[in-house]
Amino acid sequence: MKRVLISAALAAGVAMPLGGANATDLEVTHWWTSGGEAAAVKVLADNFNAMEGYNWVDSAIAGSGSTANPIIISRIIGGNPMGATQMNTGRDAEELIQAGLMLDLTELAEKENWAEKIRPAKLLGACEFEGRIYCVPINIHSWQWMWLNRHVFEDNGMEVPANWNELVAAAPKLREAGVIPLATGQPWQVDGIRNVMQSAIGGVDNYMAVNGEKDPDAVMSDENRAIWESFADARSMVDDAYSGRDWNVATNMVIQGDAAAQVMGDWAQGEFAMAGQKAGVDYDCLPGLGLNPVLDTSGDAFYFPKNSDPEITEAQLALASMLVSPEVQVEFNLTKGSLPVRGDVDLEAANACMKKGLEILKNPDNVLASTEMLLDSDTQGQITDLALEFFSSDMPVDEALERQQEIIEQAR
Repeated sequence: MKRVLISAALAAGVAMPLGGANATDLEVTHWWTSGGEAAAVKVLADNFNAMEGYNWVDSAIAGSGSTANPIIISRIIGGNPMGATQMNTGRDAEELIQAGLMLDLTELAEKENWAEKIRPAKLLGACEFEGRIYCVPINIHSWQWMWLNRHVFEDNGMEVPANWNELVAAAPKLREAGVIPLATGQPWQVDGIRNVMQSAIGGVDNYMAVNGEKDPDAVMSDENRAIWESFADARSMVDDAYSGRDWNVATNMVIQGDAAAQVMGDWAQGEFAMAGQKAGVDYDCLPGLGLNPVLDTSGDAFYFPKNSDPEITEAQLALASMLVSPEVQVEFNLTKGSLPVRGDVDLEAANACMKKGLEILKNPDNVLASTEMLLDSDTQGQITDLALEFFSSDMPVDEALERQQEIIEQAR
């Protein structure tokens, strides 16, 4: 084996490769380590290992993308590249592509007509640089979801909320019942709540004016003020021990009934599935917080760092092709809780939440560009810092608006 991180592979629950001595090992880095995520990784590994002559060598990195990305980038820049790596769809790999460190997939993409099969088109567009394709979108993940434990409300004689505002109104009674109204955790989760509120509460026009057009006047609008006011409600609904909590632990709090709700991307659905929960019976999923059902089209993509071994390059192209195959798209996304990037696959087995997402994506007007696609990493970092400071303090909304305006004025 070329680079086998045994402990990481075992932690992710991915079978170690069992191919013959002449099989090519391809190390794959990712940060999918929760129960639902590990099951989805196993789908990819099993399908790749079933192809003659290739072995998936799993290198899971515990933690979120904010933890994994610096490690991944450092290895590539340092001349110790993996064979393939998961990254978010967006601008995370932009500088690596500019530096000529990523494999050009354009010839394969044209041969297999990815442009006709992958939808929405902006997903493949996010993999383009100067007209060339450098990554493979594998799923559509969207942040704009709220997950509710139906039993928490029903067992306490309460109506199950249909939107964020109803959850806020129910928070005092939930507290009386000993239930945490809102579960959250690590910094990226907290910032994710505010991000979801940008479109769900502020509306799409304001979302694009602030993030896309980078209009400082839009930051001071009534719509944007409503976002921060709702974010202030959220900071009053969490428990004192939230800081540092893994996202899947927060999801499990909802599953177990310790918390009533979580604002989290649709990857949370994989945890509900692993727990044997049924949508519409045990839990509800509310796109756009039940207020404005629009979804961004971020998600996961695989990049393939350049290397000097032609056998590795061949294995990279084989994996890239496999990732967009109809069979793998269906099996992987049903396990992951995400939506497929292909519009021509059979999703008869999809549950109620996945069907909601697919229905929303049928209308292009309901599809948002993610903040990762609209804002450079420095701007994202500054806004995240502001959101975290606001959430962990009693910062007034007016101060948050003024500081956000300063950030957007300088954004690229």
